[in-house]
Amino acid sequence: MKASDLFVKALENEGVEYIFGIPGEENLDLLESIRKSSIKLILTRHEQAAGFIAATYGRFTGKAGVCLSTLGPGATNLVTAAAYAQLGGMPLVMITGQKPIKKSKQGRFQIVDIVNMMKPLTYFTKQIVNGNAIPSIVREAFRLAEEERPGAVHIELPEDIAREETTATIFEKHDIRRPSADEKAIDSAIKIIELAKHPLLLIGAGANRKRIQNALEEFINKTGIPFFNTQMAKGAVDERHPLFLGTAALSDNDYLHCAIRKADLIINVGHDIIEKPPFFMRHGETRVIHLNFFKAHIDDVYFPQIEVIGDIANSVSKITENIDVSQKWDFKYFKKVKKEVDNHTQQGSDCNDFPVKPQRLVADVRKAVPEDGIITLDNGIYKIWFSRSYYAYEPNSIILDNALATMGAGLPSAIAAKIVYPKKKVLAICGDGGFLMNSQELETAIRLNLDFTVLIINDSGYGMIKWKQKIMKFEDWGLDFSNPDFVKYAESYGAKGYRLSKTEDLLPLLQNCLNSKGVHVIDLPIDYSENVKVLIDELLKLVCILDPSTEPLKEMKLEFHS
Repeated sequence: MKASDLFVKALENEGVEYIFGIPGEENLDLLESIRKSSIKLILTRHEQAAGFIAATYGRFTGKAGVCLSTLGPGATNLVTAAAYAQLGGMPLVMITGQKPIKKSKQGRFQIVDIVNMMKPLTYFTKQIVNGNAIPSIVREAFRLAEEERPGAVHIELPEDIAREETTATIFEKHDIRRPSADEKAIDSAIKIIELAKHPLLLIGAGANRKRIQNALEEFINKTGIPFFNTQMAKGAVDERHPLFLGTAALSDNDYLHCAIRKADLIINVGHDIIEKPPFFMRHGETRVIHLNFFKAHIDDVYFPQIEVIGDIANSVSKITENIDVSQKWDFKYFKKVKKEVDNHTQQGSDCNDFPVKPQRLVADVRKAVPEDGIITLDNGIYKIWFSRSYYAYEPNSIILDNALATMGAGLPSAIAAKIVYPKKKVLAICGDGGFLMNSQELETAIRLNLDFTVLIINDSGYGMIKWKQKIMKFEDWGLDFSNPDFVKYAESYGAKGYRLSKTEDLLPLLQNCLNSKGVHVIDLPIDYSENVKVLIDELLKLVCILDPSTEPLKEMKLEFHS
């Protein structure tokens, strides 16, 4: 058969349902083969957005999302999406075209060495130079993309190879069982947990899987050990659980970090240093158990003393099954921290001031989005507010990027969410800066007849950088811009546009949009003065009283000082 037909059959063999992207003339044989297949081609308006959609599809399903581009500029537009998937642990297969490699009459026109360009950003990047190699290359690419830790891979299919005749046959796909952790490592972890006085459980992004959720819940319920999570692990265990202490939205000096400093052991499940640190390790202080699919990568702020490497759910279940819970762990201080975290993260949630305060925004979104609804965050200062104050109830019900932390992924991620879960309510939350980086995908969403809402947080500036600028005591300069009329902009695509003028209207407007057909775009003016007041001034006054010799344990509390 023709090599492009074999390539598509190999994709079907891997269970590929969708390919997102923008074909070029170098992909035309492949495009024709896709047309005759069971795979749906979803045309996007930018290759970066196609990569974001495919990577987020991979995050939701555990199956590699697939995106397609032509050579040269189309392929270079996938670079950010490749980094997004690789750092974020999302399975992604990128397919790019290329000029004929055996005989070409166009010199170096549009020729970029995409294979070498992708090497630092992927687990695997390869040009197909013979049609007979297609089955093995495709099988290896998907295997590497989907195994733990998931990530990005790249295949380049030149146009002359795509139209070759080949007699090769498809490689049979088989499931791979992940190895269990060494029994001695499990026993060591159990002994260390049993000997601890104030153990804490940290849940990282690698544990944000449905199967692992059940194992973690059983461990928490049996031991009574309080837990917190990283930003990308929100919802791995229902955050309404009475032992949930909060999300590490900052790396240090937040209320939650008082509990972290008090802990003499942190059981770190599914976290690695790719995600922004949830806490800083210090020599001679808290011990850390690294429990993951893969060994720890040692860093200046992360150097665990014990490692349990293997299938996470299996490791957690074995620890739960064999741990002795009769010892006297002391969680009194952690309970006091939980009260402080709950109090401070919910303060201001009923504020009616306009423009809207971040605390009210988070509270109204939580009320509007059903328990199984999904919010997808772009990157900005609002991500910290949602991480701290938005309680997630299910795995992957809040999609945010705390690894590459790229702008522009919020809207494409919402498209992926609605494709994977067509019956769930989906809300994309974007800053005005991030939204305009891929706003053209409104057309894609409308063409696909998707139903979701986009909330644009409008401060006419790069709010996250302005916040950091304030922390560093620099002048407010160089970060402001003007925006289009977002209502007219939305309507020009065929979406419905709204501009909020009163804080009390936010919740009913969100509820109406989420329960209506079509794409809805809300322009929400925001008051970011709270960034300085709450996330700088208030936290600078925080003192954690940890030493029982200074104050009896029963009186321990969090205090402020000038």
